[in-house]
Amino acid sequence: MLTLYDAARCPYCARVRIVLAEKGIEYEPIEIDLTDRPAWIYEKNATGRVPVIEEDAWILPESAVIMEYLEERYPEPALLAADPADRALARLWIFRHDDFTRPYYALRRGEEGAAARFDAELGKLDAALAASPWLGGQEYGLADIAYVPWVLRARDMLGVPLDGFAALASWLDRVTARPSVAQEVDVVAAL
Repeated sequence: MLTLYDAARCPYCARVRIVLAEKGIEYEPIEIDLTDRPAWIYEKNATGRVPVIEEDAWILPESAVIMEYLEERYPEPALLAADPADRALARLWIFRHDDFTRPYYALRRGEEGAAARFDAELGKLDAALAASPWLGGQEYGLADIAYVPWVLRARDMLGVPLDGFAALASWLDRVTARPSVAQEVDVVAAL
């Protein structure tokens, strides 16, 4: 059985939990206290970060890599489009994810100007979603999963209003209607 070294508050872990739920993959979660990481987690990932998955003594860290691995190892249901252009678009969104999270974490830290920078990133998502129903093109998939944990946490934990982003708000309604993401909404509410 697959083991997930997890932390409820970690949006990177949320990505992996959502993919696992979408694919119906059973796993054993092991919660890691991020404020007091056990020494042995560094044997699983030299950085000490989660998520990490382990299967038959094979270990893989890094959420974006884990998502791609799970997509290839468990291809049904597909979370990357059959169309190569849409697959490339999804991967591009995931590749550029740090552009979105840098201002998010700056906002969490209360840095000056962070709200405006994060608002600009929300505007980019909104524009993309006004042109296409999903971040990866015409189908829900890994790109949407890559962003939704931060959007949920921004809205529900940081109080970031999404009123000015109609396409993004509509996307969030569609995404949170999925059972895998609805579970994550509950996780965020409990934090």
